[in-house]
Amino acid sequence: MQEQFPELMDWLERHPVSYTVLALAALITLAWVANWLTKHILLRSVNQALKATSLAHEPEVKALRVISRLAHVVPALVLTWGIQTVPELPEAVVTVVQNVCGAFIVLTLALALANVLDLVNTLWQKRADAVQRPIKGYVQVVKIGIYALAAILMIATLVDRSPLILLSGLGAMAAVLMLIFQDTLLSLVASVQLSSNDMVRVGDWIQMPQIGVDGGVVDIALHTVKVQNWDKTITNIPTKRLISDSFRNWRGMTESGGRRIKRSVYLDQQSIRFLTDAEAQALSRFDVLTDYLSAKETELAEWNARAPGSERDVVNRRRVTNVGIFRMYVERYLRRQPGIHQAMTLMVRQLDPTSDGLPMEIYCFTNTTEWVAYEGIQSDIFDHLLAILPEFGLRVFQHPSGADLRTMVGVAPAPVAATAPDIAPERASAMAARPATP
Repeated sequence: MQEQFPELMDWLERHPVSYTVLALAALITLAWVANWLTKHILLRSVNQALKATSLAHEPEVKALRVISRLAHVVPALVLTWGIQTVPELPEAVVTVVQNVCGAFIVLTLALALANVLDLVNTLWQKRADAVQRPIKGYVQVVKIGIYALAAILMIATLVDRSPLILLSGLGAMAAVLMLIFQDTLLSLVASVQLSSNDMVRVGDWIQMPQIGVDGGVVDIALHTVKVQNWDKTITNIPTKRLISDSFRNWRGMTESGGRRIKRSVYLDQQSIRFLTDAEAQALSRFDVLTDYLSAKETELAEWNARAPGSERDVVNRRRVTNVGIFRMYVERYLRRQPGIHQAMTLMVRQLDPTSDGLPMEIYCFTNTTEWVAYEGIQSDIFDHLLAILPEFGLRVFQHPSGADLRTMVGVAPAPVAATAPDIAPERASAMAARPATP
């Protein structure tokens, strides 16, 4: 073996190209082996050490994989040091390989530091006081500084110049670039913020009332975001406006699977009253109220039996009201509707009385976010509620119309013109001659 080695070296010296190829192959193999050893031995050792700490059960630590990023530095260092030992390799090639490996190491370290900052922010958010003192903004500022410094070092390494020389030249150049490409730079920064914070995606429904935008995002470019409004018009929004101005993104509603109904029925307050026992008993024919009225009757009977003066006068007793029974009816009616999302907030409440009556608000969510289906479910619910109100002795409040005023002064309202072909002329004349109802 010792005798064959000098012969091999003599052969390689007489064939420099083969010598260079074999040396490069050996160097690449050594870098691959170093990468494999680092990931399969060093990473396993680190994971075993982490299992003994409280971070072992944190899913964020496993997802960020900071150590695996740092492992890429080892093969880059092997290539940086080993490329100098390859014989007959041009000096320019050695310099390029070393510069590229140096820039790669800087990039890897910057990404690893950014991941460490993300981990710090994630662990901070688990604290009880994280809501009052968030650090996400500070983390983002530090990450921007890291990325800017890494970019300068990478450029300096690639061009094989000192970073100080690069910084001195960037000062005047930055002033000129910001003056000429101000809008482009602002749009670029806005685009990076929109994508990194996942603020807008293609297909999102956004609203910006200050500029009349209400529709779906169809395209996101560097300078503009194109939105197709519900009337099929197209609005182009400058990208920087989505950072400087507020807007509403309905993506959360779409992803939740429920769309909110928040609408009121205005009740005439003069129709609100106590119910007699007979009237309350009559309402028990509603299937959704049977068990409620039975339990309520027992509760009121027990309370009135203990209340002083309940036998002397009815005003000393607790009684049910038609508006209270109606509120319970609406809530139970919604609980049985197949189009209502039962896992989300559902309530029926009274708002402050107004000059337009007592608002009875329905607050719930449909189990679909599709617009047409949502409007159909909402309309069906309020069709039923408006029609069922007289059963509870309640009236919907509305301002007097022209027909109401004519009735009050004893003038017959103007007849409605008959447009249907099945109304005979003599029947239409009789309807028009009918006296007004007092």
